[in-house]
Amino acid sequence: MIDLFAVRADTPGVEHGIHLNNAGAALMPRPVLDAMTGHLRREAEIGGYEAAGEAQQALDGVYASVANLLGARPEEIALTENATVAWQMAFYSFTFKPGDRILTARAEYAANYVAFLHAAKTHGVTIDVVPNDHNGVLDPEALESMIDDRVRLIALTWVPTNGGLINPAAEVGDIARRHGVPYLLDACQAVGQMPVNVQQLGCDMLTAPGRKFLRGPRGTGFLYVRQSLLEHLHPPVIDHFAAPWVEPDRYELRADARRFETWENNYAARLGLGVAIDYALSLGLEQIEARCQSLGTLLRAELSRLPGVHLYDLGPTPAAIISLSIDGHEAETVRNILAEAGIHVSISKASSTLLDARARALPTLIRASPHYYNTEEEILALVERCRRLTI
Repeated sequence: MIDLFAVRADTPGVEHGIHLNNAGAALMPRPVLDAMTGHLRREAEIGGYEAAGEAQQALDGVYASVANLLGARPEEIALTENATVAWQMAFYSFTFKPGDRILTARAEYAANYVAFLHAAKTHGVTIDVVPNDHNGVLDPEALESMIDDRVRLIALTWVPTNGGLINPAAEVGDIARRHGVPYLLDACQAVGQMPVNVQQLGCDMLTAPGRKFLRGPRGTGFLYVRQSLLEHLHPPVIDHFAAPWVEPDRYELRADARRFETWENNYAARLGLGVAIDYALSLGLEQIEARCQSLGTLLRAELSRLPGVHLYDLGPTPAAIISLSIDGHEAETVRNILAEAGIHVSISKASSTLLDARARALPTLIRASPHYYNTEEEILALVERCRRLTI
């Protein structure tokens, strides 16, 4: 069991409000804050290069921390400025040609789908959306029936930005492996709230940020690339770190995943990311997942009792992302009212998951995303504020 008293004592932010926007950016624990501010202090005292030299062992250890989190090897990990950069570096490393097909899900995130559209415009690829099953999750049987020799990539958001949906990522991985199709998994909302093992998932590439359920700093992210695929991918952008200049007319790409990085980085943020990952691992991802599911289930059950409150979550076992609307109130208005009461939630616009939003006629939604450090009392405080809006 997670020691709730201890993790809240480690979280300065709980003294300043009820934070239920963990799918946006979670509250950092004190060890993360200390690692970052300590490094920044050393940069101010002795200089950035010198401080990085002092911290080299810890900085190198961040790759091992990410690898431990994902069940990967450090050589398969690249650190990036955010998850979008990580995803784009992976996606744009593929060479597409007219007639190639990309298979994706109906609830795919906007940033990813825009990249698909760009590939369709510039390279003539076809985007095919896999149907959902009766639970609203991607249908693996439908996916398998759609695969032919023109499928160049399967790209999937595991836990979409709204709706609590958890797509069957491991089943997709089994299909991708059987057919030899590269598989890019966006794990932005999954990493940090549930166990993630790339061997079990069967993905060839995986991306995630530090700021969400991992409780790391903003401006951090990472990319996993399976070693067997790595040697076949040329990053869309390189510098002398990713590809050392070895002859006047020649460079050599790094053999590891750091070919997707550039030389200059925010070292304080990287150290914070590593500490955040180690913090989550010390608690146990299974324990974190159980706590998140418990709080999510409580919030859904209590909100469902309120007249005029509508829930939009999908799937038999939804994640700790609860999407709702309240009759007579715009989502932005509700968010602002809750903020005035010290309760932090976010909103999810239709443009974030346009295909799903249009298929389900979704309005702009209120999104509440509890995490393991939240209390049941905080959950009920949100419910009570929503109840007042229904009167």
